[in-house]
Amino acid sequence: QVQLVESGGGLVQAGGSLRLSCAASGSTFSINVMSWYRQAPGRQREWVASIGSDGSKNYADSVKGRFTISRDNAKATVYLQMNSLKVEDTAVYYCKQITPRGYDYWGQGTQVTVSS
Repeated sequence: QVQLVESGGGLVQAGGSLRLSCAASGSTFSINVMSWYRQAPGRQREWVASIGSDGSKNYADSVKGRFTISRDNAKATVYLQMNSLKVEDTAVYYCKQITPRGYDYWGQGTQVTVSS
C-alpha cells in the first residue's frame, strides 16, 4: 500500500526558509513523478513543483527562483526547499506521487505559515 508522509512544516517569518520532506513507501519510488501542491484557506489546491524520474524539474511561476524540488531515491524521499518565503506562501503543502500507469497518491499535508 502506497503511503506518503510529509514533514517539515511550521511557522516562519517572511524572508525565512523551510525544507519540506515527503517520505514514500509501498512503491518503486525512483520511477514515479513526484510533485508538491499547496492549498491556502478558501482557495483551490494549486501545483507548486514537480520532479520526474529523470530528475527534470518544473515550477509554478509564483515560486520559481525561490523554491527547489529534489529527490533522494535511496531514501524514497522528495524535498521542497523554500527560501525567501512570503506571507502568500502560507498553505497546507501536499506531496503527490504519480506512477507510470497514471495512478496518483497524496500525502496528508503539512502546514506552512509565514508571518509578516
